[in-house]
Amino acid sequence: MKIVIKNGRVIDPATGTDAMLDVLIEDDRIRQLSAGIKVGEGSGVIDASGCLVLPGLIDMHVHFREPGREDVETIIGGSMVAARSGFTSVCTMANTTPPIDNQALVRFIKLEAEKGPISVFPIAAVTKGLQGEEISEMGELINAGAVAFSDDGRPISSSILMRRALEYSRMFDVPILSHAEDLELTDEGIMNEGFNSTLLGLKGIPGESEEIIISRDSLLARLSKGRLHVCHVSTGGSVGIIRNAKQAGIRVTCETAPHYFSLTDDAVADQLSMAKMKPPLRTETDRLAIIEGLKSGVIDVIATDHAPHSLNEKMQELEYAPFGIIGLETAVPLIITVLVKDNGFSYIEAFEKITINPARILKLPKGEIKAGAEADITIINPERKVLVDEEFLVSKCKNTPFMGRELYGSVEYTISNGNIVYTRK
Repeated sequence: MKIVIKNGRVIDPATGTDAMLDVLIEDDRIRQLSAGIKVGEGSGVIDASGCLVLPGLIDMHVHFREPGREDVETIIGGSMVAARSGFTSVCTMANTTPPIDNQALVRFIKLEAEKGPISVFPIAAVTKGLQGEEISEMGELINAGAVAFSDDGRPISSSILMRRALEYSRMFDVPILSHAEDLELTDEGIMNEGFNSTLLGLKGIPGESEEIIISRDSLLARLSKGRLHVCHVSTGGSVGIIRNAKQAGIRVTCETAPHYFSLTDDAVADQLSMAKMKPPLRTETDRLAIIEGLKSGVIDVIATDHAPHSLNEKMQELEYAPFGIIGLETAVPLIITVLVKDNGFSYIEAFEKITINPARILKLPKGEIKAGAEADITIINPERKVLVDEEFLVSKCKNTPFMGRELYGSVEYTISNGNIVYTRK
């Protein structure tokens, strides 16, 4: 199958390309990237006038809940949501039921994903059963197809175990993805500790709960010479710690999520459990520090931490509702609206965070538009507005604090492995 993408503005952060170019796709590969490609007989044509033509987007942090909670989301269902949202590759976290801590479950995810529209890369558990007591069989999990390790959802409290995990993973040159949280300091908190938690009478989670573990893990990465990747960075203090670690030559990368550069803990009063997440939404000072960290390159990646929960689960008293929101569908509109339009990011600066940067961190053969590369392409109209409503959200679960928001940035086409897997109607 041949597809020619015409009249689009090609943005490839891997090479710094920002130009009006055509793209020729043949079968599962990009065959040509140049101006004025002629449309041959039998070729399909996509008119990308007014649109950005990007490498297929990569989300390195999603929760698809299978196995165990297929009522909430499945690998196939989540993959279809991702395709609708412009993502051609996602990495699924290990905190399923049972956890992804053995070869059979890694292979199960990969086999299920083959039935779906996009590429799915499993992230396996650091510890057996996510119990934080015994390191999983990392070599076997890598051989089965895992691309990294994380106990996300739970921190690794033991410093010696975290050190050993970084040392063992170094043998395979893959990162440990850290859920940075001091559980004793969190102490059953519900939202950010500060003015709003006091006003609402809710138990707070101080930013230091995150920052202490990032500091510890950075030092352990220095000691072990392993690769540390910090998940869902939410505070300005965390950005500063990671900046210092990078400047000291420590092998650390990090990600934040769109809600941390788009919202503050002011949202909790209005959105209640729909704004309940971990780490929690922080202050305006923190939000601005996250944006600065993205702009300066201290924060390498934007990942959604897509975490579906049923309405019955979320519509409880705030104390009992689970942490987490969905994030795939709103990721592109928030990047365009908040980072590009409101804060002056170039398209290259914004989209390197969800294309080439996660690809390089995880060593995935993705994230570029060049001849010979895999034909993963996302086409976005940055000027078309979208309304976040029940129709726009195709996830089984609708747990989002962005309901009712009008944002810029519409995904027009998603092409995965040379196949058009989503077209805006």
